[in-house]
Amino acid sequence: MATTRRDYYEVLGVPRGASSEEIKKAFRRLAMEYHPDRNKDGGAEARFKEIGEAYEVLSDTEKRAAYDRFGHAGLQGFDFGRGFDGSDFGGFGDIFEAFFGGGSARRSREAQRGADRRVDIEIELEEAAKGCERELTIDRIERCTRCAGSGSEPGSQLTRCKACEGTGQVRRVSRSFFGQFVNITVCGQCHGEGRIVTNPCDDCRGSGRQRRQHSLTVKIPAGVADGSRMRLSGEGDAGANGGQPGHLYVYISVAAHPLFAREDDDLVYDLPMNPAQAALGFEAEVPTIEGDRAPVKVPPGTQSGRIFTLRGKGIPHLQAGGRGDLLVRANVLIPTDLTDEQRELLRALAESFGTPVGNGDKSILGKIKDALG
Repeated sequence: MATTRRDYYEVLGVPRGASSEEIKKAFRRLAMEYHPDRNKDGGAEARFKEIGEAYEVLSDTEKRAAYDRFGHAGLQGFDFGRGFDGSDFGGFGDIFEAFFGGGSARRSREAQRGADRRVDIEIELEEAAKGCERELTIDRIERCTRCAGSGSEPGSQLTRCKACEGTGQVRRVSRSFFGQFVNITVCGQCHGEGRIVTNPCDDCRGSGRQRRQHSLTVKIPAGVADGSRMRLSGEGDAGANGGQPGHLYVYISVAAHPLFAREDDDLVYDLPMNPAQAALGFEAEVPTIEGDRAPVKVPPGTQSGRIFTLRGKGIPHLQAGGRGDLLVRANVLIPTDLTDEQRELLRALAESFGTPVGNGDKSILGKIKDALG
């Protein structure tokens, strides 16, 4: 009994008007799903052959035209079953290598960049304003100085791996409907190196790298903010197989200051004053981040929260000219511990405004009135 053959467009799951690119994409997806090396289900191999046959027809202009016109009968006389090596699929062979181990085997022998390292430091606000230096000591992986990274004791030789003949790769050939496939895996004997250390280095035990403490000086530029990050290229772990070293990332936190609050590159300073100073006005000197003092003239009638700006007395702009400002904020303090004389004077002041306060002895003005009869 003859077996009914499915429609090729249905096999690939594409419409009849599908472009060649759509057909190619559909085939790639399905071939990956049903390849016998990946799919061990009972019907996977038959499905895989069906997908390959459908693609062979629909990817060929002449065969597709005959199929579209006459169906399966129109394909009689065409040569089927050509070998497959992946070369006509625009990198399809590379995708198979990624699934079956070829890619990982090749990458194992390539130079690999070392891992990055991180260190956290805290600086004072004055150091952030002026710039500073820090001496750091970090643990990192470095190339072994005894064996120069070879992993072999000085004077001894590396031997060629017999399992992979020095290639670092083990190949396994399999055949399918499409032809021959090569499965490439990392050699388990030499771990992809192609050579075997017969006399390991005493210091690194054959790894070619070892953990060490490394000291360096970090220059922190003026203007850094809390949470800033600096990258020191090449100061991380040593790379493998001759790869470049990783980077060292320095994360900076700026400690809180007892006098100044930072807003971007501006500094805020609260200038304390009593009600009399705020009402009558006065001249004051305020501290700056440089360590000197700057004059500030507070006019009469100053309200709490008023800002006086001292240009250029803030934090330098990072990697740019100029610097921020020092914002002096009036902070009117209400006294809480008055002498009797101060209390009477304030009552007199309140009465002069027509707003008598307190419920104790008569005010000074009241006593004066009683004395005058």
